[in-house]
Amino acid sequence: MGFGSDLPERIGGYTVERKLGTGGMGTVYLARSRGGRAVAVKVAHADLAGDRHFRERFRAEVEAARKVGGFHTAPVVDADPDAEAPWLATAYIPGPTLSALLADRGPMDEGRLRLLGAALAEALKAIHACGLVHRDLKPGNIIMAEDGPRVLDFGIARAVESTRLTSTGAAFGTPGYLAPEQAQGREVSGAADVFALGAVLVAAAGGSAFGDGAPMGLMYRSVHEPADLSAVPPGLQPLIAACLSKDPAQRPTLDQILNLLLPVPAPHEPTLAVPGEAGPTMALGSRATAAPDGGADGFSNAPTAGPGLGGSRQAPERNRDDGRRGRVLAMVLTAVAAAGALIGGAVYFTQQGAGTDTPSASSSTSPSASSASSASSASSASSAASEPEPGPTGSAVAPEPGEEGKVKVQVSGTDRRSWVSAKNSAGRLLFDGLLGQGESKTFTDEESVTLVLGDASAVQLVVNGKRIGNEFAPGQVERLTYTKDS
Repeated sequence: MGFGSDLPERIGGYTVERKLGTGGMGTVYLARSRGGRAVAVKVAHADLAGDRHFRERFRAEVEAARKVGGFHTAPVVDADPDAEAPWLATAYIPGPTLSALLADRGPMDEGRLRLLGAALAEALKAIHACGLVHRDLKPGNIIMAEDGPRVLDFGIARAVESTRLTSTGAAFGTPGYLAPEQAQGREVSGAADVFALGAVLVAAAGGSAFGDGAPMGLMYRSVHEPADLSAVPPGLQPLIAACLSKDPAQRPTLDQILNLLLPVPAPHEPTLAVPGEAGPTMALGSRATAAPDGGADGFSNAPTAGPGLGGSRQAPERNRDDGRRGRVLAMVLTAVAAAGALIGGAVYFTQQGAGTDTPSASSSTSPSASSASSASSASSASSAASEPEPGPTGSAVAPEPGEEGKVKVQVSGTDRRSWVSAKNSAGRLLFDGLLGQGESKTFTDEESVTLVLGDASAVQLVVNGKRIGNEFAPGQVERLTYTKDS
């Protein structure tokens, strides 16, 4: 095929043309159906295919994406979660991710921010109407297609009624866009997607709601510090500040967001119907070559002449010509960016650094002393208590009287600070703050203890008297649940 010998010839009933990209979950290929339809096929990595829990998550992703459909997402056309290497095929949506568009075109003005926010609010309404919460809305999961933004990747979507806890490496969001209740392991509703929408609009305005840096810092600031809205136009600051409220109950509904962003429908000129001029005709199986001046953002090539998110109003005649020249090039230029949205959001929350979809911002300082003090005061009301440094890995410590049949988790700081959030089986927050070198906290419960570690490599764990080996890379974020049998 000319694209490399490592490519599979076929996946299911689809002929592979080239690789679009690779992420933590799998590899995405551009392929064709027998009738010539372009599809993006995501194939799970071999080391994940043998994991029963992964297959369950993959199957849930397929079901979630199929429920939404419509023009809000890339529709699922085929899937086989039970294949030797599970795969998922979606319609291929040409267009850059929002993060790629911002990198190429720069921040959006207030008018385009309002259009973007309204389009995303409509997409989230469609998702929530199916009983789903996306849980990972971010610029890298938004494709700026010709007919409007498409929200992709339901790899960590969860049904609203589901409360099942997941284990080590559970995927549950991206630092910087993660709602406080997600970061703390509390119950998540559609309000978490509203929080992420606010953070996306800050990024589209050229800012970063919670600064830049390691995931631990981003998560800590999203829970404890106000969002930075300095890049947001003044007319939108009150609404976005409400979306980024720490309290889910204080965030606006999606209908309220739509009404505040666009009190009246956005003006658009009538869609032109020109028979015989939809584009050049190609024989089946032929490939078009792109003109050097083709557009790349999709919106500037739309057949309508109304103002879009990607640029200014265009005359109808020029718009049709530009659309014919640029559509194919847009597909080529943005293939890798689209692959990032298809793969990247289905994150195992073992990602390192700030994440590839967090737009650049001025360097943030470490969490303030006042925030750390506030977090420490929260720990005084918890059941946490200091203990000596744990012994060697695998060493057993006899339980203290009265603690038999319970789960006991000790977290000790090693060489740098890490944000630690802990809750018991009833969902009560036991501790939420920064743990420094030499500090220890112990949590005991009848059933389970759930931890969120902002820098998992900076702590040592002793669970039920046994020291847990630490193989996490610096800056890695983990959500861990331990039970009596751990």
